[in-house]
Amino acid sequence: MTYEELVKIAKDTYGTADAGKVKEHVAIQFNVTGEAAGAFYLEVKDGQVFVEPYEYFDRDVLVTAEDKVLADISSGKLGLEKAYLTGKIKAEGNLKKALLLKDLELKKAEKKAPAKAAKKAPAKKEAKAPVKAAEKKAPAKKTPAKKTPAKKADK
Repeated sequence: MTYEELVKIAKDTYGTADAGKVKEHVAIQFNVTGEAAGAFYLEVKDGQVFVEPYEYFDRDVLVTAEDKVLADISSGKLGLEKAYLTGKIKAEGNLKKALLLKDLELKKAEKKAPAKAAKKAPAKKEAKAPVKAAEKKAPAKKTPAKKTPAKKADK
């Protein structure tokens, strides 16, 4: 995973969140280690969430974690508190503000139903035109074959 991909995951997850329940300003900087090393921030301001690929010097919280851990948190596979309590992330600053992320109402991506194989409708049999009574042919009469008398054998 690249740094750009990780920031996109965070933007897709948090950038569309409803922050109406968060009444105060929150700024969290994420220092990323691992393959996607870099820094980005998440800011909650005036009921909106912003995720940008920059450092935030006047931040409330500084979170340091591996790229894979942050991707798991963003995708919902790992909770922020559990990641902190298990030592997967390190955080310093006003941790109460970091917990306000739980108040964000994330919009779940609508799952698209898997494309079903198009079932072919059974081939329609062509309807035969009704035959009028006058057009009907009378069934052929079977006439018994005439028996020819067997020739008498000459003695």
